[in-house]
Parts: sequence; C-alpha cells; structure tokens
Amino acid sequence: MISTFDTVGAEADLVEQVRRFFSPEGVLSRARNFEYRPEQQEMAVAVARALVAGEHLVVEAGTGVGKSLAYLVPAILFAVSERRKAIISTHTINLQEQLTGKDLPLLERLLPVPFRYTMIKGRQNYCCTRRLKRAMQQSDGLFTSPELNELQRIYEWSQRTEDGSLSDLDPMPDPKVWDQVCSERGLCSPKLCGPQSEFVRAGGRPCFFQRARNDLLAADVVVMNHSLFFVHLGGVEEAPDNGVLLANDFVILDEAHTVEQVASQHIGVRVSSGQLRYSLQRLWNPRTEKGLLALLRQGKAVSLVAEVFQEADRFFKALEAACEELHRSTSRSRRREREADEGGASGEWTELRIRRPDLVPDTLTLPLQRVNEAVRQILDELEDEDLRAELAECQRRLVELRQAVAVFLSQSQEDYVYWVERTGQMRDQITLNAAPIDVSAYLRQRLFGTGTSVIMTSATLGTRVAGAGGGPPRSGGRSSVRSRRLPGGEAPAGPGAKDGGGGEARSPILFQAGPGEARADSPLRYFVERVGAVRAAQLQVGSPFDYARQMKVYVVRQMPDPRHPDYRAALGKWIEHFVVQTQGRAFVLFTSNRLMWQVSGDLEKPLARHGLTCLVQGRGSSRSAMLEQFKTGERMVLFGTASFWQGVDVPGEALSNVIITRLPFAVPDHPLVEAQVERIKARGGNDFMEFSLPVAILRFRQGVGRLIRTKSDTGIVVVLDNRVLSMRYGRAFLEAIPRCPLEVV
Repeated sequence: MISTFDTVGAEADLVEQVRRFFSPEGVLSRARNFEYRPEQQEMAVAVARALVAGEHLVVEAGTGVGKSLAYLVPAILFAVSERRKAIISTHTINLQEQLTGKDLPLLERLLPVPFRYTMIKGRQNYCCTRRLKRAMQQSDGLFTSPELNELQRIYEWSQRTEDGSLSDLDPMPDPKVWDQVCSERGLCSPKLCGPQSEFVRAGGRPCFFQRARNDLLAADVVVMNHSLFFVHLGGVEEAPDNGVLLANDFVILDEAHTVEQVASQHIGVRVSSGQLRYSLQRLWNPRTEKGLLALLRQGKAVSLVAEVFQEADRFFKALEAACEELHRSTSRSRRREREADEGGASGEWTELRIRRPDLVPDTLTLPLQRVNEAVRQILDELEDEDLRAELAECQRRLVELRQAVAVFLSQSQEDYVYWVERTGQMRDQITLNAAPIDVSAYLRQRLFGTGTSVIMTSATLGTRVAGAGGGPPRSGGRSSVRSRRLPGGEAPAGPGAKDGGGGEARSPILFQAGPGEARADSPLRYFVERVGAVRAAQLQVGSPFDYARQMKVYVVRQMPDPRHPDYRAALGKWIEHFVVQTQGRAFVLFTSNRLMWQVSGDLEKPLARHGLTCLVQGRGSSRSAMLEQFKTGERMVLFGTASFWQGVDVPGEALSNVIITRLPFAVPDHPLVEAQVERIKARGGNDFMEFSLPVAILRFRQGVGRLIRTKSDTGIVVVLDNRVLSMRYGRAFLEAIPRCPLEVV
C-alpha cells in the first residue's frame, strides 16, 4: 500500500503536492490503469490554488479528464491540513455512489494522510428509532389495519438494518406510515435520541439520523446531492463562520450545469393540494378517523380540521376553474405549440403562469389559522412531552403551508414568477409555485459571498455565441457553413480536441481567467453570470479523448421544415438509415414527446424487420429500467427526450450512435423561462443571443457527450436539423463540440 509521497515533505505546499501527485511519476501513477492526463493535473492544481487562496473557481473539464479525482485530492489534503470540511455536492445518485464507492476508497489507500468521509441524505430518509417506538405504542390511534402491518414490517427492518435509510428498505414503505417514524426537525435531536440520550441509556437503539449526523460532524469530506444542499442553504439565513453550510467548510459542486435549475426549485415557494391534505391527516383523517387528535380526544380541534378539508377542496377546485378560464384566453397557436412539445391532449395545460394577485378569494388561510390556534391551546395544556413535540411539528408544517398560500395569492415577493402546476395520472394534483426569476443575486450573496472557497465543475459549462448571428431559430435562409462532403475528416475547429489523426495534443488549457476578470470573450461567461459566480476564476480544459479517431458527425442537409407534411416521414427515413448502419446501439433524442411517440410508432415494425428492438420513453418502463435494458440487450434503439440528453453514461459498444432530431431550443412557455426572457427584453437585450442560443448549445453539447465515454469508445453523431448549416448561428453548435470528422449528406 502506498502511504507517502516520495519526494514531497510535510512542509511542501499544497499546490506542489497536488502537481506531483498527478505527474507521470507521482503516486497516482502507481494505481491500476493509471494514464497521465495533463488536463487532470491542470485542473487539480487550479483547485489547489483556489483553496489555498480562499478564492472561487469554475472549471469545465471535458469528458475523460477524471475531474472527481482532480478535485478530491486537493480537497482532502486541504481539509485535513487546515481542519476544514469539504462539502461535495452532485446532481445524480450515480456520481455520489462513484465518489463513495470507488474514488474515495481509492484515495484512502493512496493519500499520505488518514481522512474520514460520509454520504448524507435528507433527514426524512432516515428512520428515527425513538419515533418508531412511540408509533408502535400509539399504533391503534394512528393507523388502520393495513398500516399496522406496514408499521410492523418497518419495525422488523429497523432491527437488522445498519443504514436505517429508505435506500435500504425494499419495497418502499407507505408514506403515511413512514411519516410517523422518520427523522424530523424538532422531533429528532441529539438530546432526544442521540447516542448519549436518555432514550438510548434506557435501552433504545440510537437514532439512525443522529448516527449519520455524528458521521457528518466527524468527517473531513461530506457527499450530498444538490437538492439537499440548496434545502440547507435556504434554511440558514446567515452563513456560519467561514463557511457555507457548516463552520469552516468549503464547497465543491460537481455536475454544476444543473445548479441554476435546482437552486430555483428550492429557493422559492411550493405548496400542493396533496401536501396540505397529507399534513392535515397527521392530525385527523376523516376517512379512517385516525391521527394525533384521535389520541387526545379533541373534538373541537377535529371539527376545525374537518372544516379545513372542506375549504381546501373548494379552494383548489375554484383555483383550477380559474386556471381553465385563464388558459382558454391564451392564443390557440401558442397552445398548439405547447401541446406538441409536451404531448398533452388538446385543451389541457400543465403549467400556467399567474400574472396578477388574488386569482381566487382566499378562503383557506383563515381556517388554517383556526386549526393552528386550536393546536397551540392543546400544546399549552399537554404534559406528554413526546406528544407535544409531534403536535408542534404538525403545527409548524401547517404554518409554513399557510404562509406559502398567502405568498402565492398576494404575489408579495418581488422579482418572483408565479404559476400553477397540474400533475398526477388523473391531473388532480394542483401545486402553487413562486420562484425568483433570477437566482444569481441570491447565490452571489449566500454562496459566493461567504468568505470560503466554492468550486464549480462540469463537462459542459461553456458556450461561444459571438458571431453566431442573431434572430430566432427558423428554417431556410442562406448557408454560412459550406455544405460539402469533407475529405480526410476535416471539420470546423472546436475546443477540446487533439490535432487530427491523433497527433500531438494541444495544451490542456482552452481558456483561463483569474478571479474577478471580466472577460467578454470567456466561453464560461453565460454560466458564471447565471449562477452569480462572476468573481470566480475560470478554467476550461479539454478532453484527453482522440475525437478525430473516435467520433464522426453526420449532418443531413435535405430535411423538410418541421411544419411541412413530409417532415415526419423524412425523419423516420433518416433515423432508420442510420440505426440500421450501426445495428441499433443508438439513442434517438427528441425535444417533443408527441413527435417521439409518433416517429417511434412509425418505425417499430420496420426496425423489427432488421432485428432491432425499440425502447420508448414514457411507454411503461421507468428511465432506469430502460437504460438497464439498453445496456444489457443487443441491437437496441432507445427513443428519449429531456432526461436522456444528460446524466446518462453508457460506455462501450452498447451505445455507438447518437441521433439528434432537432436542435434543443426550449419553447419559452414554462413560466420561469418565459419570465427570464421577458426580463432580458425589458432591458433591451437580445433574448435569443443571451438566453435561447446558449441554453440550446449547452444541451446540444450534453446530447453529443453521451457518445464517447472512454478512450476505447467509437461511434457516430447524426444531426437531423439542417439549421446547423443554413443559419448563421448554426456554426456555434458545430464549434461547441470536439473537433472530429464531419460529413454532410
């Protein structure tokens, strides 16, 4: 086992330690399957410099760089030497599992310093053993017979599990039962159920969340997901001393291209009809006559809860009716465009923006306040401390829901956008939403203004749109990219490539700017402005992959306009041509659910005659099940939309063909996107150049990036949208992907 650096003493600075660790002769070179990557070394050194200087850093690192090790090594060494805590946040569970199951165990063997790491989940993922015991004691008043069986199953599981979280409980429990036994703020604390609590001293098993919390406090590296990170960020009004979430921490956000979206979801207000019913049922369920109030025999409070149930039903029905009327008043053409993109039936809506306060009368907050007052009176007279805590938590939830309804109806938050969402199989779940139009100001203050380093990284952050031309996407027009069959693999120059033919690699640095440099030409400018990281140093390093050898791009010139009656048939013809060429093993990426279902239906029998199997998103199987079937099957063609453009990793021959049916311009009809576009127009900006084009280029890069995941992968990318040839902005898409052979057909 390697446990020391050969030539670096304890007094050497962090930057030099990191540089040598990733050098051709460094410690990492002794690990199995090591390949020296200058891009990885450059990124790791940049992270080390930022941590030592207490600065922020944004890094785009191409696929194959090995960015997780590039930030983990300096983070661990810095955390241990400075007694700081590294918070590592990712978007996908796959990356979290890679970090804790592969990368961190490897570094435990290689690094010269011992360190601790843990992965933390939201507290409601953990079983609280003390709450479980109370639920067992009060089960007759809380649960129906089937729920009692579920409670018994959870209890038996709690006696054998080591993790104590939902990921270890299969099948998933009934939410109504789990809600009575999981960890909750105010009900689960070190004093109540931690290792030194009276509950444990009396023979109880330590609470699983408190065990996880102790692991977090003792760890040098804490891994979590973005949702949990931003929940905690929004839950702390002021940053702790020299930290973001905890005192003396620093933050690394991987998969950072998702940060803006996740932050928007968790900074605003969200309250649903189901959420309200669920919270009320903890007090009293009229159907089962169970709940906390049943234990206390509080008839008056029960009547008030029953009244809120009735008012809530009337309120959400009135809200839905008002939304239907508002929707009918929108233009018919816009509705058709929306339905085509979302696959909805004629006349239906999923998200509807609300531009004025008091859409419906507020008949809900007063009954909720009456329930809160009744619960408060019970709390004043209640002697059972555990039951007091349970009731207090119910009250806290109802207060938050009441405030959220009031904020939505009054539209009291400035610079927010408000909308109603309708979801569920029966479209019977109504959700009120309010979110900041621009999260950059919040993140600039709450994340980047905390006095500790924040590192952001992803494989796709950069976009260059200068010279791409303005104007909205449209078909037709003169070509600014010569349409030709390019001999010898000639292609438009793009970042992140080796010289053609696998020759000598260029410098790994594609772009670099120091902290606070206002570089108008920065390919990372769009991203850093959107997330408030304008004072961060910027670094863009290429991929070590030989794209000139591994990948080829085909662009089909003769595609009809999407509005032409022959468009669907042409799309099917070219998809069939290229998937037969690669014997399946293809992702076909769409921007429209409806078109995807139509085209996949057209192709199912023709492809079957070639021995190819179609997997279609939204046709029964879950995304994860589809992906597993694709990886393990043969001659598969997967038809997918948004969620398959990013965060999907299929290395090897299973994926040899990515077909992009349409440039991924988002229809600006989601209320949040619509409001962002309006803000740009209001200040005289060009919303296409400042918003639509950069977003589409980033998503295009993510789609193309599904193909080459290792140095041995090969395959083709097919673009069935000739705007990359016919429109002035089209070249920006081609220049955004790695340099490789391009053929126009």
